[in-house]
Amino acid sequence: MNQFEDMQTFVRIVEAGSITRAAEQLNTVKSAVSRRLTELEKRLKVSLLTRTTRTQTLTENGLSYYQQCIRIIDDVAEVESSIRDDNCALAGSIKLAVPLSFGLEHLGKALQQFNEIHPDIRFDIDFNDRKIDLIEEGFDLAIRISNLADSSLMARKLTSMKLVLCASPSYLQKYGMPTTPADLLKGHHRLKYASEPEQWKFVSNTGEKSTIKVPTAMTANNGNFLKQAAIKGAGLILTPDFICYKAIRLGQLIPILTDYFSPPAVPAYAIYPRNRHLSQRVRSLIDFLSQYFGKKPYWSFESIK
Repeated sequence: MNQFEDMQTFVRIVEAGSITRAAEQLNTVKSAVSRRLTELEKRLKVSLLTRTTRTQTLTENGLSYYQQCIRIIDDVAEVESSIRDDNCALAGSIKLAVPLSFGLEHLGKALQQFNEIHPDIRFDIDFNDRKIDLIEEGFDLAIRISNLADSSLMARKLTSMKLVLCASPSYLQKYGMPTTPADLLKGHHRLKYASEPEQWKFVSNTGEKSTIKVPTAMTANNGNFLKQAAIKGAGLILTPDFICYKAIRLGQLIPILTDYFSPPAVPAYAIYPRNRHLSQRVRSLIDFLSQYFGKKPYWSFESIK
């Protein structure tokens, strides 16, 4: 009977949210996980989980046991890593969640360079714009581009991005180059990202504020798709500089109203669970990405100009 493995299994059941999901993440069958939980409760002589066909809830004993398991597992991981890291090359897997457009455009080369340094590290990458639950879904790390509010997560800033308002030369030739925000109401239309606000906010050099609602010609949930549509002249686009920087450098898109639109930078973070030991391989990846992208990334609007 391996008590440490029992602890690891129980933690996975709790954090996965169900025995079925835990079995999937542990790459085993549901019956084996269920049997291990039953034997654990029998040995401890307490009920750890209240289970129904759809939900599971920690009992008071279960919560106490879970919290103590976390501390023990993290302590063991810390002891092993302190010895292993001094004597072995980094190895193992990293399960990573990244935003779709950012991941496809920028992460590949970064991870390739990281793997040249640490060839024994394997990546399991989820490209998705949804807000994933790191603990429940078993992720080691996620990249999130936003101002964070979730205090249950640890975060380290990797870099930043800015939004750029732009359009193609063909669009501007047809509809005219706006010189003030008010000009956007003179026949212009936008390509809207699904979660983007309905109105655009502007501030002039003299501090005068204005809010403009530009008619929407198309809505989509992918920035690269909207960028390609903008390049073809389909409309104005408000998009992150890490998406449009190449098109601007090639003259396919032109920034507009730069004297009126200069939003603050949005940080990109590496985030991980607060109550988790951060393995040396994950810590090394965070350090590498922070250095790779840097304070002034290669896609920044200042670099574009």
